[in-house]
Amino acid sequence: QVQLVESGGGLVQAGGSLRLSCAASGRTFSTYAMGWFRQAPGKEREFVAAIRWSGTITYYADSVKGRFTISRDNAKNTVYLQMNSLKPEDTAVYYCAADERKMSTMRESYNYWGQGTQVTVSS
Repeated sequence: QVQLVESGGGLVQAGGSLRLSCAASGRTFSTYAMGWFRQAPGKEREFVAAIRWSGTITYYADSVKGRFTISRDNAKNTVYLQMNSLKPEDTAVYYCAADERKMSTMRESYNYWGQGTQVTVSS
């Protein structure tokens, strides 16, 4: 069982930056692939970024590629999402998730979810 707690969300102007953190409980964190998803009002939850258990492989949605960076520190049981050059369309609740099997872009693949953190980008 893994519990995930996101933090770092807030209000930022367009062009600004935020760093989200996701702290995980449990000794098996280093074996899980981790992902970030987001959900804007009235829209489905969508994939943002994922990272392999080792941290050596990452994958991004086209909409954030070149602006967002996912990373992890297995010693701290934490995964991060550095968000730069933020746009109003990045406004959403951001969720981290853990996948027991493999790195995936599909939300159905993930076994554990955090409660989400709100990111609002003003124009």
